[in-house]
Amino acid sequence: MAIRTHRASATAATGTAEESWIEVGGLQKFYRPRRSEPTHALSDIGFTVRRGEFVSVVGPSGCGKTTLLKILAGLIPKSEGVVRISGRDVRKPIPEVGMVFQSATLLPWRTILQNVMIPAEVQGLNIATHRKRARELLSMVGLDGFEDKYPHELSGGMQQRAGICRALVHDPAVLLMDEPFGALDAMTREHMNVELLRIWRESGQTIVFVTHSISEAVFLSDRVVVLSPRPGRIAEIVPIDLGRPRDISLVSSDAAGVYVKRIREHFNGAGAID
Repeated sequence: MAIRTHRASATAATGTAEESWIEVGGLQKFYRPRRSEPTHALSDIGFTVRRGEFVSVVGPSGCGKTTLLKILAGLIPKSEGVVRISGRDVRKPIPEVGMVFQSATLLPWRTILQNVMIPAEVQGLNIATHRKRARELLSMVGLDGFEDKYPHELSGGMQQRAGICRALVHDPAVLLMDEPFGALDAMTREHMNVELLRIWRESGQTIVFVTHSISEAVFLSDRVVVLSPRPGRIAEIVPIDLGRPRDISLVSSDAAGVYVKRIREHFNGAGAID
């Protein structure tokens, strides 16, 4: 399958400010219910993501990981600060961004192919061109032959692969993923991690990946953004120097274990995190 690559040149790997694809600065988020005190969800969040980089976000339950991703996606407004993707202020969903949710959220009355086509239809893109791309993506993730099946006929892992295809069908430069494999069994989750790295390597998308699993974040990422308990602040941004390509055996290696231990030390007694 011929996939348009979004990856920057080798020069961009140095990550100067000019090469940042996602920019977040001074980000604050308050939830203000009518009859109760405001909830301070995110406090002074600032980081950048280079074009083609894979960055994960980890932190204890309730620290604002999903809130951060929804702000990046333009699904909810920020309270203060700057959020830019490809130089554009994010105030609403933009075509350059694809989103993968915690569950596949496939529409049960549509076939798998029809579900994957939804972003192309919503954005008014060429249907014939994107139907071909949808079929190619489904083939790439091992779902060729399932195009005319309905979601209930697929396993959880297969549905999630279809959800990833849906997020990629309009060829976004940025892919935001909110704990997409959290509900899968361990073996399926490992398979999906390897599959995701293959898709990322071939497409060159910039990925921001939220997870509760420290080991998953270390295995997948170039860098890991560590959030503190609520209100979520950046406790540390950890570069993961483990080389690429990566094999699943890396997860249990001593080298990966060093990073897992370093990140986990932030969460002793701070809430649920794997």
